[in-house]
Amino acid sequence: MTALAAAPIVERIETMLVDLPTIRPHKLSVATMQGQTLMIVRIYCSDGIVGVGEGTTIGGLAYGGESPESMKLSIDRYVSQVIIGQDASRVQALMARVGKMIKDNRFARSAVETALLDAQGKRVGLPVSELMGGRRRDRLPVAWTLASGDTGRDIEEAETMLSLRRHSIFKLKIGLRPVREDVAHVAAIKRALGDRGAVRVDVNMAWTETDARLGMAALADAGCELVEQPVQSVAALGRLVRRFPIALMADESLQGPESAFELARKDSADVFAVKVEQSGGPFNAQRVAAIADAAGIELYGGTMLEGAVGTIISAQAFSTFANLQWGTELFGPLLLTEEILETPLDYSDFSLAVPAGPGLGIALDQDKLSSFTRDGSLTVTRASE
Repeated sequence: MTALAAAPIVERIETMLVDLPTIRPHKLSVATMQGQTLMIVRIYCSDGIVGVGEGTTIGGLAYGGESPESMKLSIDRYVSQVIIGQDASRVQALMARVGKMIKDNRFARSAVETALLDAQGKRVGLPVSELMGGRRRDRLPVAWTLASGDTGRDIEEAETMLSLRRHSIFKLKIGLRPVREDVAHVAAIKRALGDRGAVRVDVNMAWTETDARLGMAALADAGCELVEQPVQSVAALGRLVRRFPIALMADESLQGPESAFELARKDSADVFAVKVEQSGGPFNAQRVAAIADAAGIELYGGTMLEGAVGTIISAQAFSTFANLQWGTELFGPLLLTEEILETPLDYSDFSLAVPAGPGLGIALDQDKLSSFTRDGSLTVTRASE
């Protein structure tokens, strides 16, 4: 018997779109989200093991070039043809094959890599973090994003999170209003919280460089500690960085190891918001973190407002980082009104517990998942198709 014949083989791939309601509208400068769509992928292997992955975006195509629908199509039509019949246990080799045959589509590829890692972890009885070199932390600090757009409501929401001991770090989505109005909004929330809560902002590239110069100076005076991607241009980020007594974080500009290297080379950020999907998968997220460490850039674990599967692959990856100075923002499942796991994630003491079970360490509630799966979206692809 050959080594290949003895190896667990990818037999079929299942994809679906799951539409979930959110607890409130989530307002960003690029979109207002009224719900969230998850693209769920399952990879079935010849040894009976099934791995699960997820692809999610912020506001459909408003944030970037992929949507849950396009991820599903990419996997159904193209990725499946590359990995079906291949050795499922050689995750990095198989993902290198995918990368050679399929360009871009970082979010779709991340979902597939997640599913392969989940399956391999289940196969060998280890959490994904151990497959990625070993976790350094069992719990991750989690920031909460205040994005209702209403100052009073945001203060009330922050007070609730503090009283529940769920979050003490708050990120405010700004950029839709004039700069001075946004600064007044942030300043009012920081005054209300005082030293009980840290305040950060995310502009999602909505400001001009002139706006950013005005806004960052005023935000520093208001007690804000970090500004995320205020402008689109990497060159403008470089001109703004370290000009004000406030940290500047790159997010949308950071799209995998190559862009991380360019940002580091040009000295264009104090902090990297590492996102597993945006990096092209958990192993690429580790490469981004390594570049940041080598360049003296600090790290933050970002989110695409993923559901439970996307959140936990991020947690597994971030738990392996040597440094995670700014914590994480892995609150996506808490924004959803419906629980799709058999056992909910542990958000307590201002942090998220990284599951210790094999693979991702979570199990989907199949009945709940089925009830929110979009009609006609379930697709199964086999070798003959």
